[in-house]
Amino acid sequence: MNHSRLPVLFISHGSPMLVFEPGQTGPALRAMGDQLRAQGGIRALLVMSPHWMSAGVEVMSAARPATWHDFGGFPEPLYRLQYPAAGAPGIAQQVIDTLQAAGIPAQADPARPYDHGAWMPLLHMLPQADLPVLQVSLPAYFEPAQLYAMGQALAGLREQGVLIVASGSMTHNLREFFGGRPVWDAPASPYVQEFSSWVEQALLAQDRERLFDYRQQAPHAVRAHPTDEHYLPLYFALGAAGWGQPGAAQPEYFNREVMYSYLAMDAISFA
Repeated sequence: MNHSRLPVLFISHGSPMLVFEPGQTGPALRAMGDQLRAQGGIRALLVMSPHWMSAGVEVMSAARPATWHDFGGFPEPLYRLQYPAAGAPGIAQQVIDTLQAAGIPAQADPARPYDHGAWMPLLHMLPQADLPVLQVSLPAYFEPAQLYAMGQALAGLREQGVLIVASGSMTHNLREFFGGRPVWDAPASPYVQEFSSWVEQALLAQDRERLFDYRQQAPHAVRAHPTDEHYLPLYFALGAAGWGQPGAAQPEYFNREVMYSYLAMDAISFA
């Protein structure tokens, strides 16, 4: 089957309560899912989530991954939710082979379930759960340039019907989030907006040097991400999209909401 080249997505998944407090983000994800379905050509999704970190690269290879409720202290109905999508063992092996050919060691994990960084936003974006989904881990010690190279190695999957989705959060300071317990529609903290705007400007400028050095150059970088595992999947998306390369398309934001004052829910499509 011939497939046109699919976009690459970076989405912010926010709190597990996104299911019940969707704000603008839930409808924005649903609209993107509807748009992708209308375009057609998707045969599977490959998702990177910060809730699967590993020493090296691991790839979900189960035929029927379970739904993992990898959080605590939330309302009981949240734990009854399921995302019963099939896995994609054949594509998992292709991902492993492709990464290894690029000099990036990778191995299969046949027992890994879907974590909420994957299934929770997909409940909004593709609620039918009728497309196969597999995850690739976020290597714990990869720098932005290494994650970019990892995405770059897998870019060819876009022409084979695989939608690449990097799930994370544009800002993610949980200490402030839990310290203040703001409501979901509380006003955005100014530093959250300043950091997110800096990233957007760097993305639009296709400025790899500046964006790869975000920890030193972005305003409030350490406050926005005391640990940066929720931000780093962006670089995987950028590599898969060919961002920063000659002729690369400009990123298109399809969501900019800030939830709970501290969680920037930016969602970006890279054609």
